Amino acid sequence: MVTKLSAQDFLEKGKTIPIIDVRTPAEFEQGHIPGAINIPIFTNEERAQVGTKYKRSSKDAAVLLGLELVGPKLAVFVRRAKKIAVEGEILIHCWRGGMRSGSMAWLFETAGLKPSLLVGGYKAYRHHIRESFEKPTHLVVIGGYTGSGKTEVLHQLSNLGQQVLDLEGVANHKGSAFGALGQADQPTTEQFENDLAKIWSEFDHTKPIWTEDESHSVGSVWINDALFNQMRKAPLLAIIIPKSERIKRLVKEYACFDIDLLKQMVKKIEKRLGGLRVKRALESLDLEDFATVADITLDYYDKAYGHGLDTRKTQKVYRLEIEKDEPEANAKFLIDYLKTI
Repeated sequence: MVTKLSAQDFLEKGKTIPIIDVRTPAEFEQGHIPGAINIPIFTNEERAQVGTKYKRSSKDAAVLLGLELVGPKLAVFVRRAKKIAVEGEILIHCWRGGMRSGSMAWLFETAGLKPSLLVGGYKAYRHHIRESFEKPTHLVVIGGYTGSGKTEVLHQLSNLGQQVLDLEGVANHKGSAFGALGQADQPTTEQFENDLAKIWSEFDHTKPIWTEDESHSVGSVWINDALFNQMRKAPLLAIIIPKSERIKRLVKEYACFDIDLLKQMVKKIEKRLGGLRVKRALESLDLEDFATVADITLDYYDKAYGHGLDTRKTQKVYRLEIEKDEPEANAKFLIDYLKTI
């Protein structure tokens, strides 16, 4: 008997039992449950063939074509499933919990395994995680001008036992025009949301959850509306660190990159900086005067971020003057300050 599980129960069981995603590689790449293993019933091309047959002929003809394509692969599916099953148990899903996952579950049960199906498939999972971001929570946002070391403060908060949602870490992007430097490829927005949801589900939402102030997008990925709205209603602790300290940090973080690559990044914000500033920044790069480049770019970023802070109406903003870029000390300061508000 194949067990059928809700999205919540499926994910809970998925903490100890392997999840098999039987959708095509293209569907899996677009977005999947974190930790799931892709054992596609059809390749991308085969699924297209079956879909075409369904449209141009009939459902019966499409099913027959599907059987012809899948038949030679059945033994391979079973061998792979048996290798990863835990005490014979396996979890399976497709897009809507229909024919693909149902067929694979029947095959595995016939082969002696104990499969469980996700009711409603991946679509139900997506609906479930999106709802989870609407759950009332104790979010605390760390703000501050570019170069304030906010990400490192987050890491120190984590080291101090605090709950941390590192949006830039999950997005593989530091948020600015220079944010892709030194980072792995970004996930799709869908996968970004899936990965965030896994972390989100592990939090104790009665205790503070720290995250960094971000715009709606982090590089090429988007923060979903439910989470973004929570961020914009949460208290914002803006650490105001002297520009000289921030310039030192930016030089340390970016001077290691190729000059030509840095020039490309500067040119990305040419319209915002203005022609004369860009010209001066490029000349400074040729001279390896990275401090001047940082100073020039901060003129733009500081004005933009300062304006953003001033125009927030639904968020309590606390501007905290801090003299030094010392992430561990600043993390401890934020923990203590939160207790006072």
